[in-house]
Amino acid sequence: GLLTPMECIRAAETAWHSGQAPLNAVEGFIRQILGWREYVRGIYWLRMPEYADANVLGATRDLPDFYWTAETKMRCLRISVQNTIDHAYAHHIQRLMVLGNFALLAGINPAQVNEWYLAVYADAYEWVELPNVSGMTLYADGGDLASKPYAASGAYINRMSDYCKGCAYKVKDKLGAEACPFNLLYWDFLMRNADTLSGNPRMGMPYRNLARMDDARKAQIAHDSKQFLDQLK
Repeated sequence: GLLTPMECIRAAETAWHSGQAPLNAVEGFIRQILGWREYVRGIYWLRMPEYADANVLGATRDLPDFYWTAETKMRCLRISVQNTIDHAYAHHIQRLMVLGNFALLAGINPAQVNEWYLAVYADAYEWVELPNVSGMTLYADGGDLASKPYAASGAYINRMSDYCKGCAYKVKDKLGAEACPFNLLYWDFLMRNADTLSGNPRMGMPYRNLARMDDARKAQIAHDSKQFLDQLK
């Protein structure tokens, strides 16, 4: 870019000193640049070129067409993709917890997901895009960058947005054809990747909840998830 990190940091600091910006906003902004930006850049230069091929969870599903067209019944994904198409930009939560979360839970090939993020966002440079997508979003690096996968069910999206209102799927439903696919895929993701993830201390609570489910419910989740994923194109 045309701006150096320190230029941005000093400008934000000056804005606080002059009373033009609140401390909490300035602190968060500076921490993102001085901390997260440098950390991500360090991961990229330390781990490349092998990092680009990371796929610890063995995700092989092709990227669904709706990532390019926004043609899906899932309202959160439809709106997030359409915003991306219209503006070459999307909010951080849309990128990570809607578009990225679906790619994680559905087991989409990391190389294809990275290619999409690089193609559609005006602010996507590989050194920052690749670690954020492969490391933070898809956990493809097995925890080099983040300590756990950012996996979430429909309840999280419902708390963070109004997308679930008017959606063709029901966020309160856990099973069946009308259940929010994020609810099905979340538990299916945990079951599919138990060998890799169940020993992670930060995944203890979801795996304890999974252990309390009876076998019939687990089988139904796996069945409904497969049915949903098989119809993706």
